[in-house]
Amino acid sequence: MTILIDNHSGVPIYDQIFTQIKNQIISGALPEGEALPSIRSLAKDLGISVITTKRAYDELESAGFIYTLPGKGSFVSQRNTQLVREENLKEIEEHLLKIRQLAAQCGLSRRDIIEMFNILEDET
Repeated sequence: MTILIDNHSGVPIYDQIFTQIKNQIISGALPEGEALPSIRSLAKDLGISVITTKRAYDELESAGFIYTLPGKGSFVSQRNTQLVREENLKEIEEHLLKIRQLAAQCGLSRRDIIEMFNILEDET
């Protein structure tokens, strides 16, 4: 499991950890049942507070991506296809909002955007 912390991004460190682990789970890079590093171990490896790491793990558990067994550690939850689908839909919506903003700045119509999409679709 690889986690890179960017101290200059403006994004809270716990959120960076949460997002990177979540993305690795969704992509399948972290398979179901995989043990995550202990909170203390990850905090030490990243050079951050145990409290920050715990908050990221708590958020992951609340969102259903991991589960914790007392005395044994934290593990990747069974892939919930509905949860993965919802995460992907949320990401698509965010991209579509960005496309709408950019299109408005360029004076593109809905028809122009659909035509662009159709061209890209035909190329694949």
